[in-house]
Amino acid sequence: MCLAIPGKIVEITSQLDETFRTAKVSFGGILKEINLYMTPDAHVGDFVLVHVGVAISKVDEDEANKIFSYLKEMGEVEELEQTND
Repeated sequence: MCLAIPGKIVEITSQLDETFRTAKVSFGGILKEINLYMTPDAHVGDFVLVHVGVAISKVDEDEANKIFSYLKEMGEVEELEQTND
């Protein structure tokens, strides 16, 4: 199943232009490189919903934690752990 997973931006890794702006995002301690094209107003410390490697929207911390908790209960976070970069 494809879901958007919430994560916290811990570092902006590239700011070449809006299309290739990337960040390291933490998903419960698992770090992934994510494209920020669809969230140009996202900054370090923000929480974003990520789908197929792209941040698709910003969410507040409480909402992010709630969603991440539900996904863990459903076993959907295990895929992140198996593909850790």
